[in-house]
Amino acid sequence: MRIKRFAAGGVLLATGALVLSACAPTTAPGAEIVEGSSITAAWNQPFYSANGNTSFGNATANNNINYMTYSGFNYYDNTPELQKDETFGTYELVSEEPLQVQYTIADGNQWSDEVPVDAADMLLNWAALSGAFNTADFDATEFQDPETGAFTTDFPEGTVFFDSGATPTAGLGLVQETPEINEDGRGILMTYSDFYVDWELAMTGAGLPAHVIAMNALDIEDPMEAKQAVIDAIQNEDLEVIGQLAAYWNTGFNFTEMPSDTSVLTANGPYMITDFVADQYITLNANENYVGDHQPQVETITVRFITDAMAAVTALQNGDVDIIQPQATADVRAALDGTDGITVSYGEGATYEHIDLQFDQSKNPGVFETLEARQSFLHTIPRQEIVDRLIVPLNPEATVRNSAVFVPGAAGYDESVEASGVAETYGEVDIEQAIALREQAGLEEGTEVCLLFASTNPRRVQEYELIRESAAEAGWNVTDCSSPEWGGLLGAPGVYDASLFGWQSTSLGVASVGPNFQTGGINNLSYYSNEEMDAVVEELNTTVDTDRQMELLMEIDRILVEDAFGLTIFQFPEVTAYSDRITNIESSPLAPTIFWNVWDWEPTETNVSEG
Repeated sequence: MRIKRFAAGGVLLATGALVLSACAPTTAPGAEIVEGSSITAAWNQPFYSANGNTSFGNATANNNINYMTYSGFNYYDNTPELQKDETFGTYELVSEEPLQVQYTIADGNQWSDEVPVDAADMLLNWAALSGAFNTADFDATEFQDPETGAFTTDFPEGTVFFDSGATPTAGLGLVQETPEINEDGRGILMTYSDFYVDWELAMTGAGLPAHVIAMNALDIEDPMEAKQAVIDAIQNEDLEVIGQLAAYWNTGFNFTEMPSDTSVLTANGPYMITDFVADQYITLNANENYVGDHQPQVETITVRFITDAMAAVTALQNGDVDIIQPQATADVRAALDGTDGITVSYGEGATYEHIDLQFDQSKNPGVFETLEARQSFLHTIPRQEIVDRLIVPLNPEATVRNSAVFVPGAAGYDESVEASGVAETYGEVDIEQAIALREQAGLEEGTEVCLLFASTNPRRVQEYELIRESAAEAGWNVTDCSSPEWGGLLGAPGVYDASLFGWQSTSLGVASVGPNFQTGGINNLSYYSNEEMDAVVEELNTTVDTDRQMELLMEIDRILVEDAFGLTIFQFPEVTAYSDRITNIESSPLAPTIFWNVWDWEPTETNVSEG
């Protein structure tokens, strides 16, 4: 067994949407697929949506696959640094006042069905991510399926609702004017109403195939006619048609097995989905119509869904899978140690564990309506015990994480922890204070708190038990709301009272923290709303001065503690293990971690079958 160790350095990793070692090589243009080659990876949650930009589909399990099937203007390597992919397209800052950005799709770029990638795709992507046409004050929560968390399409007539979490003070929400289309039909010019500090990350690709959406939503057979229908509807502000497009955009790409309508599998990335068996595996084959520089070397990649970490280790040892990145536990580490033919990397990832409380739409209505109730419950969370029992055996230097914004050890972390008072307030379990606050909130002993977490995750089950036992001492009755489909249920109304899960960083953008905590943000799953927080996030979105950015980020931590939003618990220990049947594996601290350079993966001779 070969062991490599890595650690996240002193970089700021924001917590927003929808995660340091040497940079791996980039495949040279013209690299050829090894015929008959195949690689199998394991992941701990099944895929369920090809649209990772909805509140329902915004999950790592989905976006790992979507990363392989959709190309974009840029991506993060494992340094991590933002890299441009100009074989997909280019973007240019045309003006800072007003902020104008020109996007242009590279000539010859096409979808897997040979339909061009063009301005129609980008225009629909803008409409979705900006929310420019969304019906004002429309409350979509009553149209969510309580069993899955997915939105229905049964909105009131005339309603437009793109479930993208768009807000008017961030990202493409600042682009309310319809973008101008280039004469050649391959580009758009977007004009912002205000400067946005992370403009490079506001639209990283062309989005979903507009022709597929229009063909299905509008019953159009010709793909180019469908594209034109999208353009006409958006340019003419035809809300009836846009509403139909939005409804399909929200739900049409959600599937848990091979869909009967395979048009939703249309891809423009190196790979495309070719097989999908519910709760077992998803298979991707090299996209023969992909024209970019990220030409894959492996013909077939299969991702097996193995929810149990120890089962993933066994599958790797038995040769059933080639690469795993399971949730790290002491048992996982012990099982991997000493295994021949396997390289193992240990370190800290960019994911952090936390517990959030529902401010509204709880299963038990109003349980956390008051500040005193929230404070009482948080005083019972045994964070240090969780770290000592579950994380220290993997990392003896592990500590409780005390910031929702800064990674431990990063610049600003210590100052923010001190300023927020989180360590002083919630550093230790305080049962006496928890009882007093619960009584002040007017809540009886035995008040229920239903906790949502992954039922298939052994570490989370252990955390639940520790929390349940501690909270019981203060008169709280913590009950099990766990589910194997927990990801889709996050934010669903009336399903749970508190949630236990991890946020994985997807970028280094300073403004990416906003969607977690601002009113209506796509990652604000707690129905939390605070005008002071919204003002801080709005200023952060437009601030380029790094000193002021640091002050604003510290303000976010302070407000969260004052409001008893929830508690951070620990930084994830990370383990990556792969067999000698595969090379060029270099995990990134950001999502999609091991998949970031999937086009570089190279099989050895033992992973190539005869034709």
